[in-house]
Amino acid sequence: MHPILARGGRLALYLAVWATAGILLSIAVAAESRVPWTIAAAVAMPLAITYGFICLSAWYVSRSVPLTTSGAPRIVATAAAAAAVSSLAWTALARAWAAAVAPGAAALGPSRAVDGIDALLFGFGVLLYFLSIALSYLLAAVEQSRAAERRGLEAQVLAREAELRSLRAQIDPHFLFNSLHSISALTGVDPAAARRMCVLLGEFLRDSLALGAEARITVERELALARQFLEIERVRFGDRLHYEVGIDGAEGRLVPPLLLQPLVENAVTHGVAHLIEGGTIRVTAACTASRLSLVVENACDPDRRRGSGTGVGLANVRGRLRAIHGTEARLTAEERDGMWRAEISINVEDKT
Repeated sequence: MHPILARGGRLALYLAVWATAGILLSIAVAAESRVPWTIAAAVAMPLAITYGFICLSAWYVSRSVPLTTSGAPRIVATAAAAAAVSSLAWTALARAWAAAVAPGAAALGPSRAVDGIDALLFGFGVLLYFLSIALSYLLAAVEQSRAAERRGLEAQVLAREAELRSLRAQIDPHFLFNSLHSISALTGVDPAAARRMCVLLGEFLRDSLALGAEARITVERELALARQFLEIERVRFGDRLHYEVGIDGAEGRLVPPLLLQPLVENAVTHGVAHLIEGGTIRVTAACTASRLSLVVENACDPDRRRGSGTGVGLANVRGRLRAIHGTEARLTAEERDGMWRAEISINVEDKT
């Protein structure tokens, strides 16, 4: 469909431009033919609007000779031929209109309103048609630019979705790998605790897999998953592991599922596990007007052996944040005075 006819706003603006052209043509007809202004306007205004619709054909002319694939001589020749044919047809239409339809024109003599101005109408028509072709090329360039932009955005979305699928696929094997190692460590020391851990792990896997299939979950459900995981780890660490889970004004906010999971794992594996006396892991969610903050804090041993982990956790979280929120999200992690603190900051998302 013609891009001008496709949108009401564009069509209204287009007709307004041609109405302005009709006023200019009325002035020219009145001056050249020495007829009253009212008769000149009665002849020129309908003709201008009609020619505006004739000039819509310039869009199809421009499509037949694209700028990118057609040479300049061919473009000029095609445009000139189309402009000449359209202007000749318009001139003939003007004479017929003035003689048969325009009020008062016949009383002033045969087609007096257009007598002697055929050349003016023809030249005016050629000029307007060339302008219409130029506008058509401009509209085509705008449409192509928007189409390219849409394709680029679609490609970015597809790439992000592929990256998210890849990152989320790493989550389940990652914490399952760590949990199975924990169960393996317990089987020889405390078989009952190992069995209980298997039950808790099964429940956790069921819930995490169900929620992991969703694009967003509430903060409350995300914190519940973190609490489940910490209960599993308490079977292994006993009184060495304590945890606190809190929420402050973030109820009902939405987050990607299992976003906290790698951070909580790190708090256990690289924090409490290295402390003889154990420690407390604090998981909190707080919200301001526009930002949601998820924080995991835990005590750690400054002298612990470094680099014993796989490095999947933090990289996974950063990758997911980048794919979902771009530069609007951040993950900061720092160790200070025997405390490790990781914070995720993202824009607030509410249920719709």
